[in-house]
Amino acid sequence: MAGMTDPDHIWTEAASRLRTEIGDGPFSSYIAPSAVRADGAGQLILVTPTAYARDWVRKNALRRMNELWLGLDGLNRRLDVRCRAEMGSVAPASQIAAGRAEGAAVTAPIPLPTVPPVADGERAVRAAGLQERLTFDSFVEGQGNAFALAIARQAAAWADGHFNPIFFCGPYGYGKTHLLNAIAWEAQRLRPDAKVVYLTAERFLSTFVRAMQDRSTAAFKDSLRSADMLLIDDVQFVGGKASTQEELLATLTCLIEDGKKIILSADRPPMALTEVEPRLRSHLASGLTCPVEPADRQLKLAVARNRLQALARLGVVSGEVQADVLEHLVDRTPGSMRELEGAVNTLAAVAGARLSTLGIDEVQALLGSALRGGPERRITVDEIQKTVADHFSLKQADLLSERRTRAVARPRQIAMWLCKQHTTRSYPDIGRRFGGRDHTTVLHGVRKVEELIGADDQIARDVETLTRKLRG
Repeated sequence: MAGMTDPDHIWTEAASRLRTEIGDGPFSSYIAPSAVRADGAGQLILVTPTAYARDWVRKNALRRMNELWLGLDGLNRRLDVRCRAEMGSVAPASQIAAGRAEGAAVTAPIPLPTVPPVADGERAVRAAGLQERLTFDSFVEGQGNAFALAIARQAAAWADGHFNPIFFCGPYGYGKTHLLNAIAWEAQRLRPDAKVVYLTAERFLSTFVRAMQDRSTAAFKDSLRSADMLLIDDVQFVGGKASTQEELLATLTCLIEDGKKIILSADRPPMALTEVEPRLRSHLASGLTCPVEPADRQLKLAVARNRLQALARLGVVSGEVQADVLEHLVDRTPGSMRELEGAVNTLAAVAGARLSTLGIDEVQALLGSALRGGPERRITVDEIQKTVADHFSLKQADLLSERRTRAVARPRQIAMWLCKQHTTRSYPDIGRRFGGRDHTTVLHGVRKVEELIGADDQIARDVETLTRKLRG
């Protein structure tokens, strides 16, 4: 087969031989997600998804890769290796080769392939709940998440790991949901025919309850137990739900026996989930537990820059923020990564095209209480309840009552949403403040209002009015 010139054909043959030599595990983790591209000068590049994979290939496989390549390539070209962030947009190597063979100039570069959105059919059902922006490309690696990210990439590459299930744990807002979304997108991209199912624990719970009510539990069980990969986010929310825990345990047992992959996340390690039944806790802890640690200052700065770059690509901002301004923003937002991204979004919305000219004092003046270090009026649950009740011509006691009519239930959900937005109360604490309701009821109410804000103009106006009243 020596003497070939098409880079795609050469790579297919060389990669097949390399897989045999280094084994399926390392190949699936570091080589399979990569692709051969050509830069503007025609140099052939193996483009890896991350810098970590690039460094691994350079150290462990590049020399042998070039030996295999040169034995097949009739033009005696060599491969270099770079990560996707270093390349930007480049043309596929086969297009460069074809253009030169025909004496044609290669013009506009073609972007590297990304995970395509799932638009219709069976895969659209599986992708329900996934967020398109939460991919490996948009995940920022740091000291606190490097191990979890490496494991996530191996899982997404369908590597034959020895650990099942994989359990990501850590505080809210530091990347667990991002990792599970990224795994799902990448796993489906690499194996389009595989059944990859992503669920939040709340959706698992609500779907199971609905299946029992509709007497369709057999179909529910089959939909999960036929999965090649099952990902469940925020497992802690099944705590206290005996029948749901029993069904989850049965599902995990079935999938593990069949050799299917299971990826889970929670805000605590498995054995710290005290509201979860011991047998289920034992299964959750039987694989590999990957902590996702709170971010250090360097990682937060990288995340803030990454978010600003994404907003710049969308045309929301122009220019680069001054380094001291970005550091000030990070230092004054000591909470989770979600809070930091929210502060960056606020800065971008306020500054727009003036972003590069802003100084620290002007940023502080523009954002005011949006920065945690600035003057901030504390909003209480009681104040929210009174304001919502007054707005909808109800009594505060109505929001705490058992009444479930639309005229009371919807304002109650809006009040719960406002509590989650404007206080530091947890879901269980908010539930207790609303007549002793379960935290899953609060979670459902918050998500329902989030959906309605984008779909119902009247709800959006009510929320905006109430927010102004509370802040003013």
